[in-house]
Amino acid sequence: MGKRINNIVIVGGGTAGWLTAGLISAHHKKRGANGLNITLIESPEIPTIGVGEGTWPTIRKTLSRIGLKESDFLVACDASFKQGSRFDGWISGDEKDSYHHPFELPISPNGSDLIHAWQKFAPKKSFAEAVCVQCAPALKHLAPRQRSMPDYAGALNYAYHLDAVKMVNLLRCHVTKNLGVTYIEDHVIQINGDKDQDISSVTTRENGNVSGDLFIDCTGTSSLLLGQHYGVEFIDQSHVLFNDRAVVTQVPVNENDPIASETISTAHEAGWIWDIGLQTRRGVGCVYASKYMKDNQAEHILRSYIRDEDVDVRMLKFTPGHRSHFWHRNCLAIGLSAGFLEPLEASAIVLVELSAEMLVMNLPMNRAAMDIEAKKFNALFTYRWARIIEFLKLHYVLSRRNEPFWRDNRDPETIPDQLQDNLTIWEYRSPSQYDFEQASEVFPAASYQYVLYGMGSKPLAYPPQESVDLEVLKQKMQNVVRKQRSLAAGLPTNRVLLAGLGKEASN
Repeated sequence: MGKRINNIVIVGGGTAGWLTAGLISAHHKKRGANGLNITLIESPEIPTIGVGEGTWPTIRKTLSRIGLKESDFLVACDASFKQGSRFDGWISGDEKDSYHHPFELPISPNGSDLIHAWQKFAPKKSFAEAVCVQCAPALKHLAPRQRSMPDYAGALNYAYHLDAVKMVNLLRCHVTKNLGVTYIEDHVIQINGDKDQDISSVTTRENGNVSGDLFIDCTGTSSLLLGQHYGVEFIDQSHVLFNDRAVVTQVPVNENDPIASETISTAHEAGWIWDIGLQTRRGVGCVYASKYMKDNQAEHILRSYIRDEDVDVRMLKFTPGHRSHFWHRNCLAIGLSAGFLEPLEASAIVLVELSAEMLVMNLPMNRAAMDIEAKKFNALFTYRWARIIEFLKLHYVLSRRNEPFWRDNRDPETIPDQLQDNLTIWEYRSPSQYDFEQASEVFPAASYQYVLYGMGSKPLAYPPQESVDLEVLKQKMQNVVRKQRSLAAGLPTNRVLLAGLGKEASN
């Protein structure tokens, strides 16, 4: 059977550490006669990077599992609602160049039928607006829910934009107070255990040794346990994803300014700009590839975008890539310690959620089972990282912009083989579930459809199958229009709903 797994030590806080601690402790309140002990060690010397974070709809399930009230979360984290992403300037850079990647699924799972219905019944609309309720122009500043709805329920699918620093503070307070996690604020100075054996303990500066059976590395890009101690290889993906820097800032907003319901991603000559609206500020960042743009050029682009020459900015540097595997012996990396690609499509937090969820649902009872669970984890997440890389690359491959950055992104040598194969078959048919191996993909076939057809691609042939009733599809598209009108009339604006929550909390 091997040694029982009773003590879990999470090294590092941040979003990754505290979400993981919360999910484990909420799901495994009691396990066996001795229970399960969870300790989180967080260095006071390493601040959380807060630039305005985007999430996926999975975050609602995560926060609910942890036991947070939605209204408390929204107020404490300066959060707002996210209903997808808008991409401006990615196709050609023209003024009217814009498309959407919403969170709502289209009216049919069959992409070829969607293409045919779109071209036949609503050719003047964008693909997303024609086949999805969420993309009506009238909905762009509206909340996805009403105050009277239960927590985490909505009329439309949604995630959040949030202040990462405030999120960590909320999670730390909730998890330690309500879920029984032991918190040690200290700096880890040594990892104890031979490099070909399990980690036995970590040594902290003020609290001595902290022993554990399973160690979770949430130490960020330093990857103190998996990367530095065990030397697990980092797989550099900069030959596929070129961006490696970002200049970021925070822009104050007036209390009556509208709050956008989507992450706005605006392309420039060597990358793109994110614009994330929170209740009291916007988080804005200019992402770029240092091979194609100098730092001062990127800063100039950012300041021109926000129209402010005096605001403070910060420079962030990163290498796109991930570890060759993520669970080694009794050490599992979650978050930036496992890897980071780039901010596009908000994959960082969802990878934390997915990693923590798999650990929670398959937490080994003993050391003998750990190697088996690690093998399964590594196989699935090697697959997931590869698919995310392909999906992010898709945005660049489809662009028709002519700057060197964009031309080089279209070079076949920089395109992963599986994406290149899919692009070949997608010239003749739409992306489908059969193009992917997993039942629950991070980005499903519908996401590929929104990007492909938002950026102007169309299959060379898209005849409907004989069994498809076009009249049914027509009625579904008409229902989309009716529901868009109904929601536009019945939903409050983001600003009104969130301001109401703030006033209620202050009373």
